[in-house]
Amino acid sequence: MNIKYRLIVMNFMQFFIWGAWLLTIGAYWFQNKQWSGAQFGAIFSTMGIASIFMPTITGILADRYINAEKLYGIMHILGAATLCVLPMVTNPTTFFWVMLVNMAFYMPTLSLSITVSYSALKGEGIDVVKAFPPIRTWGTVGFIVALWTVSLTHNETSANQFYIAAAIALALGLYSFSLPKCPPLLNQAEKKSFSSRLGLHAFALFKSSRFAIFFAFSLLLGAALQLTNAYGDTFIHDFNNVPAYKDTIAVKYPAIIMSISQISETLFILAIPFFLRRFGIKYVMLFSMLAWVLRFGLFAFGDPANGLWMIIMSCIVYGMAFDFFNISGSLFVETQAAPEIRGSAQGLFMMMVNGFGAFLGSNISGWVIDRFFLLPSGAKDWHGIWLAFAGYALVIAVIFPFVFKYKHNAALKHAIQHA
Repeated sequence: MNIKYRLIVMNFMQFFIWGAWLLTIGAYWFQNKQWSGAQFGAIFSTMGIASIFMPTITGILADRYINAEKLYGIMHILGAATLCVLPMVTNPTTFFWVMLVNMAFYMPTLSLSITVSYSALKGEGIDVVKAFPPIRTWGTVGFIVALWTVSLTHNETSANQFYIAAAIALALGLYSFSLPKCPPLLNQAEKKSFSSRLGLHAFALFKSSRFAIFFAFSLLLGAALQLTNAYGDTFIHDFNNVPAYKDTIAVKYPAIIMSISQISETLFILAIPFFLRRFGIKYVMLFSMLAWVLRFGLFAFGDPANGLWMIIMSCIVYGMAFDFFNISGSLFVETQAAPEIRGSAQGLFMMMVNGFGAFLGSNISGWVIDRFFLLPSGAKDWHGIWLAFAGYALVIAVIFPFVFKYKHNAALKHAIQHA
């Protein structure tokens, strides 16, 4: 099979696993288990905790000791096992620890999948910047198919969503061992150095001002991403408690409505090479930040009836908010970091976005909502919640252009000229 098709299959399953529960776990948590918002914030923080150390550790392993595709497969097989345990959990504390183990296995696969993809494409002499975005698009398709599968089978509030994810995780884990070899690139001399063994070569990127600022804003936008992942689906579910909205299509199938966000991703992924070539990495990142403002702001004023168009527009804007930073960021790291630390560098990027960013976003948002945005009835003040999130994104967008002084780098410019 053509290498592009093989990577398409890999990306499809990679994000199907996540899509099967990421946006619907809130409905399972609040509608099924009826556990608290503060505890739920802790559950979403498991992504952040795992991403603080696991992508870096696996990046070091992939750079030095084990083929990336083999490590990738092992992680998914172990992840499948822990997903099967989640439905058996009956209290939020145990759920937290089991989810943390699951995330320790899954989160590193996000950066490992990029490492494997880039290595395989380069091995075939294929332009990474031009070829990878369309391949990655199929990851979004996988996410959408997972959402629709869970929604149409009425498993949004059911534990079955975890079994569905586990089945695909096991299949991908086994499939991974058939992918092209992606061996460690560090030579024996480098393997013997103390700094290399600790992965400090990649951490040296923080010495560069443009990388330091890039990673700082990766953290801040990572927090924004977790806000929408954690509360988007349950936000629509809560309209079920309002008689005027109870029978609307959006309330009956909220995951399908939310999947518009992923459909939008597929379009914006394909537009990334054009925007990078036309505007450069700095403004592509700024567009992402402004899109987050719109994402949250439209949610604040939307509803499943007359305001459904605002919710749909928010989902469309999400494609730009997510893709323009995450995909462009991975390409930026790939073109700027030395080849021998590519795994560690991608791990650092994921650590800032899905690690520190997710951890802070999940924990702080859960506390803020419980402290400031609970109505006397116990319901959530979603209008105030989304406006607060929009204000957070706006502050980031205003500060960014004055702090990030990076100009369109020659290496990146040369790469995207071929896109």
